[in-house]
Amino acid sequence: MTQAEIKLCSLLLQEHFGEIVEKIGVHLIRTGSQPLRVIAHDTGTSLDQVKKALCVLIQHNLVIYQVHKRGVVEYEAQCSRVLRMLRYPRYIYTAKTLYSDTGELIVEELLLNGKMTMSAVVKKVADRLTETMEDGKTMDYAEVSNTFVRLADTHFVQRCPWVPATENSDPGPPPPAPILVISEKDMYLVPKLSLIGKGKRRRSSDEDAAGEPKAKRPKYSTDNKEPVPDDGIYWQANLDRFHQHFRDQAIVSAVANRMDQTSSEVVRTMLRMSEITTPSTDPFTQPLSSNEIFRSLPVGYNISKQVLDQYLTLLADDPLEFVGKSGDSGGGMYVINLHKALGSLATATLESVVQERFGSRCARIFRLVLQKKHLEQKQVEDFAMIPAKEAKDMLYKMLSGNFISLQEIPKTPDHAPSRTFYLYTVNILSAARMLLHRCYKSIANLIERRQFETKENKRLLEKSQRVEAIIASMQATGAEEVQLQEIEEMITAPERQQLETLKRNVNK
Repeated sequence: MTQAEIKLCSLLLQEHFGEIVEKIGVHLIRTGSQPLRVIAHDTGTSLDQVKKALCVLIQHNLVIYQVHKRGVVEYEAQCSRVLRMLRYPRYIYTAKTLYSDTGELIVEELLLNGKMTMSAVVKKVADRLTETMEDGKTMDYAEVSNTFVRLADTHFVQRCPWVPATENSDPGPPPPAPILVISEKDMYLVPKLSLIGKGKRRRSSDEDAAGEPKAKRPKYSTDNKEPVPDDGIYWQANLDRFHQHFRDQAIVSAVANRMDQTSSEVVRTMLRMSEITTPSTDPFTQPLSSNEIFRSLPVGYNISKQVLDQYLTLLADDPLEFVGKSGDSGGGMYVINLHKALGSLATATLESVVQERFGSRCARIFRLVLQKKHLEQKQVEDFAMIPAKEAKDMLYKMLSGNFISLQEIPKTPDHAPSRTFYLYTVNILSAARMLLHRCYKSIANLIERRQFETKENKRLLEKSQRVEAIIASMQATGAEEVQLQEIEEMITAPERQQLETLKRNVNK
């Protein structure tokens, strides 16, 4: 865990949940797993506040707990899960692209609340969609429910683990913390709900603003004496599935850039067929026969079986090895080498960064070292056809930036420089980690800069908001153009310029 990651986690927790949750979260990230009373003592926070902060963090899957043999419950922060909060807008946008506005709001609600029951999500989303519609139009619960089922079928949402039902005959004391379980087959099983109704506008359902959990309310409400069928069955967004979708999109885009649109469509079809059957951590997709791929191609693609086979052979023979052939049954069995594809994409990103930062000649040397694995300085100069002085300068620039590394191979045990080979090599994994670390550092700096800019120009922002409010109210009462212009002139030209700069900086 680097300092840049801890700093970024701290800023994200503070921005989303406030100071107390940020204090507890960062303490757990720094110290590892700790029991409740130790957290309260070390942070100097009251036990009640620590409990509430941990509740928030557990609700959003940012902290996990485990019971030790002695019966002590320890809490541990999930730093990688905190950093994923940066991608929330991207998850929501993906849901909008795939499942329109309804899918977008379902994923948004689950991300904002951490865990929710299906009935609560459906009602909340239907209400929100109804508010955006014209008067007289409403959103049906059944329509939202259908979108939720589709999201579960494609594994974008999943059930949370629950406490298994126990026999009452067990006389022993209850465990210090509940043990949550879930089986693989139940993870995407949607409960059969007959949600009948339409979304309500806010003015007609003020009780919703009270913030009472909707899943529990129908138990006591007068219009629905039956308990909700999905009470206790909570759902959460499956972030790994979103990452799998991003990975698939990147692979399809890479194939389209390297070959053509039809090749990318063939790869897209293969990925779509195996998206649910292949776990996101597997190195290969499930083998697919040429006949299966042909039957699953989109309707608009009028290519013959013979042409498809030619495309598959072309993809399998490509040096990048995104697609591999695993057998000859069913017209040929093909797989997508996911790890190889991701490695190639990471390498391409590193090459691009080197080119942007150090220039095309440095990129040539970098690609050369990548290709040949290990090279001495003299060999680099000869192969890259770059003068010795310039090649040395470029190699040391990349070495200081940790893009390439130096490996010493001594001929004798004394490591004398005259009897040692110095080989340049590229460690892709460490270079990629270094690049990721720099990205985290940049984001943390940008967030701090935005907070500083907003704080510095607080008075100006408040003045701008007041002026906008006055103009809006005067326009509503039908004021003349001259009066509006006078109000606008309350903000001087330099102040207006300062506001524009501030908006531009904040948007960055």
